[in-house]
Amino acid sequence: MKNFTRLFAIVIALFMLATVAVGCNKDSDKEEGKKESKEIQVGIVLPTKDEPRWIQDKTRFEDALDEAGYTSEVLFSQGDSAKEKTNVEALIAKGIEVLIICPHDGAAAAASVEAAAAEGIKVIAYDRLITGTDKVDYYVSFDSISVGKAQAQYLVDKASGKKGQPLYLYAGAASDNNAFLFFEGAWTVLQPKIADGTFVVANSTEAITLKDKAKLSREELGKIIGQVTTDWKPEVAKSLAESNLTSAKADAKGEVLILAPNDGTARAIADTFKSDTAVTKFTVTGQDAEVPSVQYIIDGKQSMTVFKDVRTLVKDAISMAKSILDKKDVDVTAKTNNGKKDVPTKQTEVVTVDQANVKAALVDSEYYKADEFQNLK
Repeated sequence: MKNFTRLFAIVIALFMLATVAVGCNKDSDKEEGKKESKEIQVGIVLPTKDEPRWIQDKTRFEDALDEAGYTSEVLFSQGDSAKEKTNVEALIAKGIEVLIICPHDGAAAAASVEAAAAEGIKVIAYDRLITGTDKVDYYVSFDSISVGKAQAQYLVDKASGKKGQPLYLYAGAASDNNAFLFFEGAWTVLQPKIADGTFVVANSTEAITLKDKAKLSREELGKIIGQVTTDWKPEVAKSLAESNLTSAKADAKGEVLILAPNDGTARAIADTFKSDTAVTKFTVTGQDAEVPSVQYIIDGKQSMTVFKDVRTLVKDAISMAKSILDKKDVDVTAKTNNGKKDVPTKQTEVVTVDQANVKAALVDSEYYKADEFQNLK
């Protein structure tokens, strides 16, 4: 009986040890699960995967962060602020330490970055400024005012020299702070020519009303942009250009100048103006140096593009993220006011590209390969 009792006690003890071991394993699994949920260090939210620019950004972010030994995840918002908010929430749940976000709508994104900041996450506004919140830690961008100035200066330089040359104005999305900055930069260069009658605005009554004002308020810029917005969409740009040309008088055609905000809209607008036989010549701007537009420039279908070397922009954003993760000082060169604070900023310069320097700027610099284009000289 004593032997049986001793044996029973041993069995019970072994059972209890096994139970504790299983419990420990479960706790270990839980801890491992926590690690897995925390493994994404850098979360990146980009506006759309429907434009080549942002797909290139995704690849460059992933490759560079992986090479640097950091884990990351890139999500696209597809031009939807609600989806953008969901993306940020998903990344917060994965335990990110740094959020890099290019907002669809700079004001609407404020709530998302505030949610991230509440979790101790550092926020880098990428390419587009997030406004109306003091929870943006850093801003990485090209000098957006300079982009607009470069576009406008190209039009001034290529103008016929005659009084009354028609000028068509187009802008990006009214929800995008960058669209205002681009247009503001362009206006500072174009306004004197509009005011003295060298250029005549053909498609914006608001611009005509404000033609004598060298500096426009945000509200005044919004009035013009509201009439000429393309929403960054080629199909919207095409429809608007068609409407403008249909209603244009004969003296608003001939040799024309066109301020197009980016490459996608530039191609759509260029094709539309080319199809109008009453337009004898047009000069059209662009931005982003997209492959199709570079080919358009080579072929003489688009006049220029503003080259923003995204390699540098991505590099600057990653450098910021690494400094944050490594608890080092972040390199900045300026400050940008977003309505709530002066956001520490790192700016990157831009380059005007046309037929004269397309090879040197884009191929010789190894941004693109020569075999991506036809008839490149």
